[in-house]
Amino acid sequence: MEDNKEEVISKNFIEQEIDKDLSEGVYNHVQTRFPPEPNGYLHIGHAKSILLNYGLAKKYGGKFNLRFDDTNPTKEKTEFVESIIEDVKWLGAEFDDRLYFASNYFQEMYDCAVLLIKKGKAFVCDLTAEEIREYRGDFKTPGKESPYRNRSVEENLRLFEEMKDGKYKDGEKVLRARIDMSSPNINMRDPVIYRVARMTHHNTGDKWCIYPMYDFAHPIEDAIEHITHSICTLEFEDHRPLYDWVVKECEFENPPRQIEFAKLYLTNVVTGKRYIKKLVEDKIVDGWEDPRLVSIAALRRRGYTPESLRMFVDLVGVSKANSSVDYAMLEYCIREDLKLKRPRMMAVLDPIKLVIDNYPEDTVEYLDVANNMENPELGGRKVPFGKELYIEREDFMEEPVKKYFRLFPGNEVRLMNAYFVTCTGCEKDENGNVTVVHCTYDPETKSGSGFEGRKVKGTIHWVAASTAAEAECRLYENIVDEEKGKLNEDGSLNLNPNSLTVLKRCYVEPSFEGARAYDSFQFVRNGYFCVDCKDSTPGHLVFNRIVSLKSSFKIAK
Repeated sequence: MEDNKEEVISKNFIEQEIDKDLSEGVYNHVQTRFPPEPNGYLHIGHAKSILLNYGLAKKYGGKFNLRFDDTNPTKEKTEFVESIIEDVKWLGAEFDDRLYFASNYFQEMYDCAVLLIKKGKAFVCDLTAEEIREYRGDFKTPGKESPYRNRSVEENLRLFEEMKDGKYKDGEKVLRARIDMSSPNINMRDPVIYRVARMTHHNTGDKWCIYPMYDFAHPIEDAIEHITHSICTLEFEDHRPLYDWVVKECEFENPPRQIEFAKLYLTNVVTGKRYIKKLVEDKIVDGWEDPRLVSIAALRRRGYTPESLRMFVDLVGVSKANSSVDYAMLEYCIREDLKLKRPRMMAVLDPIKLVIDNYPEDTVEYLDVANNMENPELGGRKVPFGKELYIEREDFMEEPVKKYFRLFPGNEVRLMNAYFVTCTGCEKDENGNVTVVHCTYDPETKSGSGFEGRKVKGTIHWVAASTAAEAECRLYENIVDEEKGKLNEDGSLNLNPNSLTVLKRCYVEPSFEGARAYDSFQFVRNGYFCVDCKDSTPGHLVFNRIVSLKSSFKIAK
């Protein structure tokens, strides 16, 4: 009994509804779908929907469909179709051969509309869009019936066929469901279900000049595909009566049921397609996959993994209440995913030369370095060391501040995985900028030698100058100004001018040779970085910083 009780408690409300439907014999299987409209790239919120729908199908031994809701050709492109397919596959949501397009059901939708007309449940209306809105009323005022509502079945069939045959201009006539103009639910006040629109469709070309509206098409698509549970976000809750009306009046057997859940909102990020489209068109970002965005393609390019997004979605959970999630939680998930999987490599992002004056000339020593101290299974590598090194500029101060334990004249530090060195001075250019730091080393202090003498408080990383590879590193911050808020008073985005910093002259150890697109690493002390898939080449490595090493975010226990 205790085991059963625990199982019920651990299930989310959607799973409890599915359990009830299966136990009562409403359905004998589970089939879900992810139904994106191909009018832009998917974002992090869509990842939640994809993984939820796929996860439910997998948990119940059912099937998962990928279906494009491509009923509005004004904004849809093949580019978006291809990017969505790639995103869904990358997340690991397997749809096998179940890739569908709503546009392939246009004939069935047309037949359903004809059936509604014959049943007296639909009529052709000549009111303009503005008049239809005016007649609809509002939450306080009931709607007013269209003067065309009582046309005969024969006239409606003729007019609808003429709409299909292209005899009317765009917007001249629409087909409306005949439901209830006094309904407290405005969606049920004779909604438009077909409109005339002379547009070339990415899939059907110019075959059709009338197109179904989403609220009419979507339930039919689900019913045709034998979807059992149509999982959608909360804004469709008020549309559920219309969904149920359509599948009932179109006489589908064992129709699907709609269940709503809360959307995923991330703090201070841009997910609206209208905003992203403008950023892309104004060339403020490098396309829909710019790493400052949270499209799935952008997160993939930045270096996020499918596993990290799945962890994030699991932590967010499924609920009926809208809420916002801190972006730091997403960063926590990628850190958790990468920290034991990726090697810890040395890269210097803001280099200054360090010369070890007493180290032998023309000598290259290969030091043993563990790839990941926390995961011995990742093995180790040989890292070259020599007289001249590159270190981070911030690791030297001529006049140190209080509690500064790195290099300054007279201070001794450990060079990571190498030796103790003592700073003896520096060289400067004509402007007073430090160009070279000098030091001496103690050969008795080699890492791994068992040296147990004096202690030092500072350890710094380095790259040998003679074997270093030059690289470009890109550091990202939020594209919107978090302190001032996402939007300006005029509704435009309040952009962060420092959202991208490009460091052209970075140095990395030679172990990076052969790194390929999307390969990720921990740069010691600098964060997690990924090889850029778009601009990096074998002769010019470009790294995107995925995330810094530390965060104040704490996961609730």
